[in-house]
Amino acid sequence: MRAILTSITLAALLSGCTNKGQTELLTHYEKNRHYHKELLKTEKVQLYENNLTKVALTATYLDSSYADQNSTNDERFIIGLYVDDEIERNNAFDFNLTLNGMEPKSIVPLNHTDKRLKDISFVSDWSNYFLVTFPHVSAKRFKLVFESDTYGKGVLDFAKRAKYTFTKKAF
Repeated sequence: MRAILTSITLAALLSGCTNKGQTELLTHYEKNRHYHKELLKTEKVQLYENNLTKVALTATYLDSSYADQNSTNDERFIIGLYVDDEIERNNAFDFNLTLNGMEPKSIVPLNHTDKRLKDISFVSDWSNYFLVTFPHVSAKRFKLVFESDTYGKGVLDFAKRAKYTFTKKAF
């Protein structure tokens, strides 16, 4: 009888903690919904030399029209680029960025105070930020390729619809 009572008490305590934790998680998510949506559309790649990061690139896909299946808008990204101090001192920028093999239509530098960086994840003082626009891609999935003659190549996979979903039903 004592074992049954202990098991019931333990089960009640554990279920109470779990529900509180889930509620707090959902509340936090709801408060920061926009940030988490942008995080789902952000990818990162690093290029190395002798196991040291020389270049890091973060890219956030800014497609606000993915609900419209027939949209022919350009593909826009906010790109964060960290370059090792040694490379920057030598001005040895040998980088290329393509989207499904296409060159960018435009690359616009952004200040660290730009309002578009407010909700972007992975913003740091050590990176430079750019609004990069590519021609429209009709495919639902595409690859952003970042390459350097010196440090190699990194591929970031993106989708017009979120790759992962987070709903209340998951809990």
